[in-house]
Amino acid sequence: MKPSIAFIGLGVMGHRMLSNMDAHGGFNLAAAWDPSADACTEAARQYPGLKIGKTAEEIITNTSIDVVYIASPPKSHREYATAAAKAGKVVFCEKPLGVDVEDSRKLVEEVEAAGVLNAVNFPFASSRAISTIEEGLKSGELGDILGVDLRLHFSSWPRGWQHSASWLSERKEGGFVREVGSHYVFLVEKLFGAATLINASVCYPEDSNLCETHFLAQLDCDGLPISFAGGAGGVGPDRVEFTVWGSKKSYRLWDWVNLKSTTGDDWQDALDSSIDPRKDGYTRMLNNLLNQIAGEKHTMPPLSAALSVQEIVEEILEG
Repeated sequence: MKPSIAFIGLGVMGHRMLSNMDAHGGFNLAAAWDPSADACTEAARQYPGLKIGKTAEEIITNTSIDVVYIASPPKSHREYATAAAKAGKVVFCEKPLGVDVEDSRKLVEEVEAAGVLNAVNFPFASSRAISTIEEGLKSGELGDILGVDLRLHFSSWPRGWQHSASWLSERKEGGFVREVGSHYVFLVEKLFGAATLINASVCYPEDSNLCETHFLAQLDCDGLPISFAGGAGGVGPDRVEFTVWGSKKSYRLWDWVNLKSTTGDDWQDALDSSIDPRKDGYTRMLNNLLNQIAGEKHTMPPLSAALSVQEIVEEILEG
C-alpha cells in the first residue's frame, strides 16, 4: 500500500513536494495544513483528494497518516517534528532544522528518542550527478583531490519564485547561506566526511532585520581545503557552481543538477542529456524515501545530518 502523507506548510516547498509526489504516484496525498486559508484553498483545488485539517495537530495525530512532511518556516520545525515522532509517524523535514542550534539538538534528541524513521530533504543524497562524482572518487579516476570550491551569486535574494516566503530575506531565519549553502555543506560532508570551519567573513546590510549580502568561508575535511564564496545583488544570471578539483580529473556541478568534467581541456557534459535532471532528481529522491519507509536499502540523510550542517552554517553566519 502507498504510504499516506500529511503536509505541514503549503508554501513554495510544500506545493513543489505535492506536485512531485503526485507525479511520482507512490504516495497517498492524504492531508495538509497551513496557517494561510488561501494556501489551503488552493491546495484543495489542485488536489481534490487532499483533506485540509483545521489544525496541524489534527492531521499529525490522524491514525491513517504514515508520514508527516514538514515544510513550514524553520522556527516551527521542532514543534511539528516532535509531535509527529510522539504520534509514531515517519518524520520527513525540510532544512534547516531550526534557527537556534540548541533547539535543533533537542529536536533531534526528541525524534530519536521516539524511535521513528526520520529524514531530511537534502536532494543531493539521491542525485545522479552526485552518484557519478562518488563513483569517480571511489575508483580513483580523479587522482588526488586538491580542493573543493563553491561559488554562489544571486541577482536578487530571495529569488523571484520565492516571493511568497518573505522570511527568506530576514536575518533571523533566512538568507542564502542557510537556504542554499546548507545543501553544499551537506554535500561536502557526504563526499569527504566531517567538516570543520576554519574561518568566515559575512557582510550584512545596515537594516538589522535583513540577511547577509556576501560571505566567504574556509572549511577543512581532514586536510582537504574547501572554499565557499557568495553574494547577492547585481544584474546577471544566477550562479550556483560546485567544483571538485582532482589531479587527473575534475567535476563541476552547476545549477544544482548539471554535471561537467574535465581532464585538462574544455568542460564536457558528464550525464546523459536525454534525461531531464530535475524530474530525475525528484524521482530518485522519492524512490529513496519509499525504500527507507519499506525498510530497504536507502541513502536518505537522518535529521542528525541536518544538525551537523546547521552547526557549521550558523558558525559561518556568526562570521
